Amino acid sequence: MEYKKSIKKIYALICLTVVFIFAHGSMIFASADDDIILDGIYAGDICLSGMSPSAAKRTIEDYVRGLGDLSVKVDAVGGNTVELKASELGMTWANPEIIDQAYSLGHKKNLISRYKDKKDLAAHDRIFDINLEFDEAVIENVIKEKCSIYDEKACDASLVRKSGAFEITEGVSGERINTQASALRVKTYMEMLWDRDEYGQTQLITEIYEPEHSAEDLRNVKDVLGTFTTGFSSSGAGRSANVRNGCAHIDGTLLYPGQQLSVYNCVSPFTEENGYHLAGSYSKGLVVETLGGGICQVSSTLYNAVLRAELQVDERSNHSMIVSYVDISADAAISGTSKDFKFTNSTDYPIYIQGTTSEDKQITFTIYGKETRDPSRSLSFETEVVSETQPEGDKVIADPSQPVGYITSQSAHTGYSANYYKIVKENGEEKERVRVNSSYYQAVPRTVTFGTSGDATGMMSAAISTQSVEHCKEVANNLINAANAAAIAAAEAAAQNTAQEAID
Repeated sequence: MEYKKSIKKIYALICLTVVFIFAHGSMIFASADDDIILDGIYAGDICLSGMSPSAAKRTIEDYVRGLGDLSVKVDAVGGNTVELKASELGMTWANPEIIDQAYSLGHKKNLISRYKDKKDLAAHDRIFDINLEFDEAVIENVIKEKCSIYDEKACDASLVRKSGAFEITEGVSGERINTQASALRVKTYMEMLWDRDEYGQTQLITEIYEPEHSAEDLRNVKDVLGTFTTGFSSSGAGRSANVRNGCAHIDGTLLYPGQQLSVYNCVSPFTEENGYHLAGSYSKGLVVETLGGGICQVSSTLYNAVLRAELQVDERSNHSMIVSYVDISADAAISGTSKDFKFTNSTDYPIYIQGTTSEDKQITFTIYGKETRDPSRSLSFETEVVSETQPEGDKVIADPSQPVGYITSQSAHTGYSANYYKIVKENGEEKERVRVNSSYYQAVPRTVTFGTSGDATGMMSAAISTQSVEHCKEVANNLINAANAAAIAAAEAAAQNTAQEAID
């Protein structure tokens, strides 16, 4: 009986011991390894043994940052190779959870599992992969910025008119990077195939593309849609040179359906380097010398050719005063960006603009395209003067840069309000009368300019304020006579002084 009691006591003691061990095993087996990663644990080639989780995390982050300095070569268009740094591709460490997984080995779970982890690590190292992730959108932007510069552009077919005939040059296909598909390829390569050595290499995805406009499109350009000629025989050398130069800037322009032409964009800037000279142009009711004076005759001639081709006019302005080279309301002024002539190719086919100037000082614009209008249809244009205003009196102004006695004048200009009409006839019978534009030209009186430089008395300025040309002339003459008399008196006094000095 006593034996059985002893057996029960021993059994109870063993059970209590087991329960205590399982309940307090961490205290029994506590060691310095509790706060560090155990031996035999790696992240890639990095040994994490003996590191705290925070130290292990910093070590791997430093490693990933170091990878950012490595480059991958990508093959672009035309045999060009571009080096891209890994750091440029939106690289991030994709699986930081391996730190917790590495630390959990031999530290978490129950005592038996911990014991088993340590035994396994003693037999075999545990290696965690360091996974990297790359941002596809970032890669696409880098490819656009650094690789797409090597794209080979498709070249449209071209057209030129020589010796009365058109010559067509076939277009050339281009090659360009498909940035979206290439970004996905680079991302896949970097995440799955890159061995993280000094240089990796992959091929970008390219595509061949055809030019937007072909030679077949240009073969439709053969008919005269509209033409117009004006003369500049009375122009001086500077203005004549400007008309020829402006015409040359527009000559050879090709517009596809829906494309717009701005005359100002074609002919500017108005500089000597761009071929322009000083010549007269309108400014605030006066004719003044400006670089490019005469360019409005270029735009006005083209405007009339465009009207006859029946293209869409988007912007047109009349001059402040009438001009002599086209009918009233048939002009198109150019003044910086405030006044421009713009039109759109509103046909279904390309158009070609030919501009020529001749030895006898004529400028002609001819617009070629495909004629689709009924051959029985004809056009004419007509100016309707709504009102006429005669200038009154004279306008007298001062020019302080010129001396007293300087006089110049500019002719008066009659003012007009006018409409311009397009008349459409079929088989000679009028079918339509359309108002093309309405224009207003200001009446400007004769302008007389008097020099005021050297007028210390202010008498000339006072005379100009009266706006009387005759009075200004009288005052100018008096001032000149007074100045001459003073000069003579001074000369005589100087001569007497010289003679007296000789006697002395």
